[in-house]
Amino acid sequence: MFPPVLGDTLVVVADAHLGYAPPPVEAALLEFLDAVPSLGDALLVNGDLFEFWFAYATALPRHAFRVAAALAALHRRVPILMVGGNHDRWGLEFWERDLGIRWHRDRLEFSVGGRRALAVHGDGITSTRGRTRLLHRLVATRAASAVYRALHPELGFPLVHRLSARLGEHGLSGPSVDTAAARQRTWAERRLAEEPSLGLLVMGHTHRAAAVEVAPGRHYLNPGAWFDGLRYAVVTPRTVELRQFTPQAPLPPSPAAPR
Repeated sequence: MFPPVLGDTLVVVADAHLGYAPPPVEAALLEFLDAVPSLGDALLVNGDLFEFWFAYATALPRHAFRVAAALAALHRRVPILMVGGNHDRWGLEFWERDLGIRWHRDRLEFSVGGRRALAVHGDGITSTRGRTRLLHRLVATRAASAVYRALHPELGFPLVHRLSARLGEHGLSGPSVDTAAARQRTWAERRLAEEPSLGLLVMGHTHRAAAVEVAPGRHYLNPGAWFDGLRYAVVTPRTVELRQFTPQAPLPPSPAAPR
């Protein structure tokens, strides 16, 4: 399948952790999705939209219904791309087959505003904790998915919600977050230097917003975490802008969520 070619303006959101974040965070996201066509030509959801997502052949997480329905409606108005995160990459073919949304569990390449772009969530790329790397590799295997799929959803969903915090470190600030964000930026800048044809590299996972022009017209972007202040970004042919959405109702203080 050829990489999609989008318009001039891309809206980017990541790390909403719906199902963990307070209900007003989801309500604000639904309001935001309604506004996306006025913000850009396409939407990229770059991982960890949900605190946990697993698509059984005949069942979906009930807590995800409203957002999935909103994405289906939005897709009729603008193209949508989705990349899986370490909390929600078990999508099977649901997003593409049932909703028509371009989805990949790990990475997507596309063209926007006349430049080649790559989106990856970022988990496992810069982690130095052996236990974390091992757990990421384990849960990503087909065997792990097969075992989980054998569980009844009424057992499977509550079980994984208890375990989901172990999929990453916690917190929005502190030395560990600073270190992870710095390593991610270094990795992104090196990747852009190694691929001169790559004009945009989008990441998430650290929950730390960043928009860095590493060379004229070539950017590294992390939109930040939606659950932390409703952060998102807008990409144009020449610029990358970090933004925060203003909902009709104010939000409660942000919790610390798993990366």
